[in-house]
Amino acid sequence: MKVLVLIAWSCSALLGATPAIAVDSRLLSQPTAPPPPGPAAPAPLAEDEPLFAVPTQRDRIGRILAPVMINGKGPFRLIIDTGANHSTVSPHMLEKLGLVATPENDRIVHGVTGSARVPAVLVDRLESGLLVVEQSYVPVIGSAMTGDADGILGVAGLRNARIIVDFRRDKVSITRARPRDDIGGGYLVIEAGRMPDGVLATDASVRGVRARAIIDTGAERTLGNLALRDAVRAKRRDRNAPRSADVYGATPEVFQGESVYAPAIRLGEVTVTDVDIIYGDFPIFKAWGLDQRPAMLIGMDILGVADVLVIDFSRMQVRVRKNNGPYIRVN
Repeated sequence: MKVLVLIAWSCSALLGATPAIAVDSRLLSQPTAPPPPGPAAPAPLAEDEPLFAVPTQRDRIGRILAPVMINGKGPFRLIIDTGANHSTVSPHMLEKLGLVATPENDRIVHGVTGSARVPAVLVDRLESGLLVVEQSYVPVIGSAMTGDADGILGVAGLRNARIIVDFRRDKVSITRARPRDDIGGGYLVIEAGRMPDGVLATDASVRGVRARAIIDTGAERTLGNLALRDAVRAKRRDRNAPRSADVYGATPEVFQGESVYAPAIRLGEVTVTDVDIIYGDFPIFKAWGLDQRPAMLIGMDILGVADVLVIDFSRMQVRVRKNNGPYIRVN
């Protein structure tokens, strides 16, 4: 079995900015790596395909996109990534925006599968709802996994904002968090904390093993590190042999992982059932300082089964509403 995992990454600048994650200076002397293979132009949307809030179903992994204005043009559709603190654009966007990438503006990106040096372009203004970024170098990353999207909108590090995703109504909004709770009831709450680079993390439990879990809307699949895999194995012997999985990210490296069925994962008030976790020695866990303790990355295979998903950076909470159906239950 081959599994494609959409990236969860932090972008570190080579020139003129403090990186969110330390950059190995040995990488700076390497030649520029071409973007991973991907379509030259976005594929057309199916007539019944949601534009922004794509739910996870049995035959597909969901994703969350936002309408984004770049340099006064657009709106373009960028994948919202709570595991990324910088945004990217796809190669086909350069012509639309009238931008040219030059080697002196290259950046280092850290992803699930490793690090790579990629082209970058200076964007005067990027705007989506409350989020406004001005005079920022944006990496140019092409990947077949972004499909018809125009890039990735990195939102890790937001402080006073919240993202509301209504998968039933195909609606996504990035708004200012309110002093009082005004989004109504019926939500299950997952309390979270903030990692040093701004990503939200919560406590999880997998087959009786406690783990730190990164909330990552930019990842297709849920990943676990080797410390979590070994701790689960020490507690429970799985009757089913793990399945091999090739994990692809934004960088050229391809990582070997193993997919293991998990009957349930507990996240705060929420239990998600019938999940496959892909375990591996993924570099992103080391970048986050989570390679020596049980840790996991919660992807859209879990987050996308909600009816409504709220990510509140001010309260450091994830809220989930699910009216009916399988996969989610109250603890």
